Amino acid sequence: MSGGGPGSPLAQPLRPPSPGRAAALVGLFLLGAVVALAGALVQAAWFPGGLLLALAGSAGLFLGGSYATRSRGGAVAPAAGWLVAVILLTTTRPEGDFLFGAGGGSYLFLLGGMVLAVICATVGAGRQPGGGPARLGK
Repeated sequence: MSGGGPGSPLAQPLRPPSPGRAAALVGLFLLGAVVALAGALVQAAWFPGGLLLALAGSAGLFLGGSYATRSRGGAVAPAAGWLVAVILLTTTRPEGDFLFGAGGGSYLFLLGGMVLAVICATVGAGRQPGGGPARLGK
C-alpha cells in the first residue's frame, strides 16, 4: 500500500518508557497520593474554601503533570495515585476511625476529583504533530 515508510504509529510495536519518563510517572503517582491526603484533610477542615482549594490542587497536579510530560500519561499517573489514596482513606480502621465523614463535602471531593481527573486527562497535552502553527494546505 505504501512504499518504504515505517507505517502507521499504531502498527509499531510498543516500547517501554525511558528510565527518566518512568521515574517522572512514578513521582507523579506518589505526588497524586500526597495531594489526595492533603486534600482530604483540607476539605474537611475549611468546608467551602477548603473543598475548592483541594479540588484546585488536584486539577493543577493533573494538568501540570500532563504538560510536564507532554503526554496524557502525565495526567493519568497522578490521577491513579490520587484514586488509590482516596480509596485507601475511605476504608475504616479496626479502631473504627476513618478520615472521610459522611457529609456532602466528602462526596463532592471524591466525585469532583474523579471528574477533574477525567477532564484533565482528556484535555491535557496529547501528542501533537511537529511543524509550524500554520494550517495544513497553506
